[in-house]
Amino acid sequence: MKLPPLPTLRAFEAAARRESFLQAATELGMTAAAVSQHVKALEDWLGLALFERRPRGVRLTTDGREFGAACSEGLGHIARAAERLTTHKSLDRASLACMPSVVTHWLAPRLPRFRAAHPQIQVSIVYPLGAQTPEEAGADLLICHGTRPPGRAERILDAATRPTCAPAYLERHGPITTPADLFDHDLLHDATEAAWQSWLTALGARGPTPSGSLYADFNLLVSSVLSGLGIGLCPTALISDHLAVGTLTVLFDEAADEDKAYWLLSGAELSEPATILRDWLLAEVAD
Repeated sequence: MKLPPLPTLRAFEAAARRESFLQAATELGMTAAAVSQHVKALEDWLGLALFERRPRGVRLTTDGREFGAACSEGLGHIARAAERLTTHKSLDRASLACMPSVVTHWLAPRLPRFRAAHPQIQVSIVYPLGAQTPEEAGADLLICHGTRPPGRAERILDAATRPTCAPAYLERHGPITTPADLFDHDLLHDATEAAWQSWLTALGARGPTPSGSLYADFNLLVSSVLSGLGIGLCPTALISDHLAVGTLTVLFDEAADEDKAYWLLSGAELSEPATILRDWLLAEVAD
């Protein structure tokens, strides 16, 4: 690639953009004579005039105007690429493996607070894909669900589930005053009907569990509950924001899965950004 000397391009681009050697010199921190020398060197290299020299200043020629636009575009691309790279490089990173339901309903609404407090840290959120440890997930931290896992695990959210519906569903189909009333309603299932059967049996409500819609994950289930399609067994802690604003309501205080929780697991050696993210998550739970 045959290019003119780069210092001449930088001087010419500033002079062409401002159509003034003096203003270009001020911008670049050099003398007007030095700008003029760079431009003359570039003209000699190209074999054509880029400026008309006049007693009261300079004026771009047609060739100068065309070449000036090309230089501005090219140097602009370089400047923007350099800014992106240096900005990206300057960010510290912390990675968290987390199930989509926790991200959607608990973490995502709170992340702007972390970003505001720690703008230098870029949080990378990945699927756990069945991983039991952060190392298996290729992440610094892991949030998982179930009974207490081995290793360094800190309980961050209760996982107890309770019958939940949208107020609009209750208005259309209520009142619902006893667990036995649920046999006459649309019960929505998260992956299996066993959870509802277990909850109803524990409360002394016996009978065949209504075969409502079956959802592959909690995000799909709760979206249908919010839409008023039925009643779901939902982790109360995970939907606390919906309960607070009244878009969901809990029908009974009795809970299933009280032996389970959402756990935060830390990798063996945490970087400073990952440690900051871990401490922030624990503080959010404490608050």
